Amino acid sequence: MTTAALTDVRNVWWRETLTIVRDPFSLIFSLVQPLVFLGLFGPLLSGLSGDAGVFGGSSLQWFLPGVVVMITMFGTSMTGANLQFEIMTGAFERMLATPLTRSSLMIGRALKELTPLVVQAALVTLVAVPFGFALYPLHVLVGLVLLGIFGVGVGALSYALAIASRKTEWIFWAVQQSLLFPLLILSGMMLPLETGPEWMRIASLVNPLTYVVDAERALFAGTLAAPAVLSGFVAAVVTAAVGLAVGVRSIRGATA
Repeated sequence: MTTAALTDVRNVWWRETLTIVRDPFSLIFSLVQPLVFLGLFGPLLSGLSGDAGVFGGSSLQWFLPGVVVMITMFGTSMTGANLQFEIMTGAFERMLATPLTRSSLMIGRALKELTPLVVQAALVTLVAVPFGFALYPLHVLVGLVLLGIFGVGVGALSYALAIASRKTEWIFWAVQQSLLFPLLILSGMMLPLETGPEWMRIASLVNPLTYVVDAERALFAGTLAAPAVLSGFVAAVVTAAVGLAVGVRSIRGATA
């Protein structure tokens, strides 16, 4: 990526991030959901397995990376919803009239969605430490970089979906919700798939989110040189490449 393209990404990211700076209460309120999952769902898993067995150790160490990936997916997959609002108000057309590169529009927006998620992930992780979560700061940082790459791809795909459904808003939500929850469940994010039926385990193999979740669990457990980490980065890079290719093509098609 050239220096000019990086400058465009930074400008788009800062423009979008200003909405958070001006309204920080939305960031504070968004912390409620992951804390509820961690506080209520975590003890259920602990009681389910006796804090060992299928989790390979502490259920908290197993569950928290899934929560971090979950809030990333919720945030980036809804990037297109904000775009739809700008399409309706005419702000999107004004952005297209600027000399910004098309890819910077998507990358900047996706990074904006990731900014509060990084804050959320860091706070949720720190909250879990007093309850027995073993913290490996460097590994967590690598995990957030991985999520950033994957999030750019998901955000770009959400962006493309918003453009494709700009004339019928409900289609965006129908597709987003129909895809999001099956992907979450079939990644083993909330419950281990090892105890599930065979068809679910087979379906999880073609789900890129599965490899991202496995990589995050390896990293949060303090393991850097694991095959799961490499597989996670490959899945993230492929998702980002596909997302950007589809997204840029969608913008060019919309402005042709």
